[in-house]
Amino acid sequence: MPQAWSFAFARLALLVLGALVVGWFTGFPAAVLFVALGGYVVLCLVRLYRLSWWLQHRSSEDPPDLRGPWGDVVALIMRIYRRKKFHKRRVLQLLREFRHISAAVPYGIVALDGDRQIQWFNRTASRLLSLRRKVDYGQRIDNLVREPEFVRYIAGRDYAQPVTVRSTVDRENYLSLQLVAYSDTRQLLVIRDVTREARVEAMRKDFVANASHELRSPLTVITGYVDALAEDTAIDPIWAAPLREMERQSVRMRAVVDGLIELSRLESQSGEAGDDEVDVPAMLSLMRKEHCSLERRPREITLTLDSRARLRGVESELHSVFGNLITNAVKYTPDTGRVDIRWWTDDDGAHCSVRDTGIGIPAEHLPRLTERFYRVDPSRHRSTGGSGLGLAIAKHALSRHNGTLSIQSEEGVGSVFTCHFPKRRVIG
Repeated sequence: MPQAWSFAFARLALLVLGALVVGWFTGFPAAVLFVALGGYVVLCLVRLYRLSWWLQHRSSEDPPDLRGPWGDVVALIMRIYRRKKFHKRRVLQLLREFRHISAAVPYGIVALDGDRQIQWFNRTASRLLSLRRKVDYGQRIDNLVREPEFVRYIAGRDYAQPVTVRSTVDRENYLSLQLVAYSDTRQLLVIRDVTREARVEAMRKDFVANASHELRSPLTVITGYVDALAEDTAIDPIWAAPLREMERQSVRMRAVVDGLIELSRLESQSGEAGDDEVDVPAMLSLMRKEHCSLERRPREITLTLDSRARLRGVESELHSVFGNLITNAVKYTPDTGRVDIRWWTDDDGAHCSVRDTGIGIPAEHLPRLTERFYRVDPSRHRSTGGSGLGLAIAKHALSRHNGTLSIQSEEGVGSVFTCHFPKRRVIG
């Protein structure tokens, strides 16, 4: 027990004992005890009043000079008050530092609650999105940024990749927007000005598209002359092998140019693919027959149709998707291997998988397979005539159909490429 409280109880005991002694001598012990205890209670009430007054005016009044337990209470309150002032100063200091940091960050940051209402934003976000303090607090972010791509983005569940939209302030500029969750119900909207990157990408696409179209005509002429020379019996036989190699390389170059043109066409088309009805089972059946007729192919190519469902989309683009996956599987599977094609539907939508028992792909290469011209092994592409564009084309065509591509592979065992289409694209 604290010493002040021990003294307080001792003084109370002495007061009671003294009152009883005085009352015994006077013959009124109860009355004397009542008066003594009443005086003690009054003294406690006076000290309690002084303490209450000080608590109400502690910002301008000095603490009362009280003794005993009341003094301990005052000292404890002072310690708590000083600690509170210290932490308050520390919080204010951290808040000022946070404001300075957020103002210096080159990215816009908007704090959103569970209903996507704006709780706070920094100076960069205010400039990029033309947000106004106090006026836009509490507003839903999709009421202020009404770009269709962004509205679809926040309505979805996958925020791993940012979405690029035109700036609402200057339509010539582009912004990258990404949601990042920092609690169960709250999110940060991170905004970057990607105008320079977007313009460079647009220039690159234009260059690739123009260069591809310009290369097609001279390449056609070269291929024609090479074919003519290869069939000319007057040519010295010593040139037969070089002409065959020239013919093979021109065909390969033609495939690269055609792939670049197809990729440029897909990239230049904005929005989703159309809603034409595409008979996927019939398309896959025809593709299987075509690949079974190849001179160099795996021992077995199977097709399993677990569903007769069709898709809404563009037939040529879907043909490119499935064709690239099946062609790759056939190319990289040995003659003794097999390729299994499967088409099925479930509650998530429609799916097409191409499984092979080929050479497989090392795990470190899987994340970059859909990049244009990415080569796991350049010598492999030279021997098979691959252009390195097939999976990039398939990815862009799938994206236009709201689909995704998943890849599983084990080196030396084989690979599985699976296309996933949303339920709203499925017919039947």
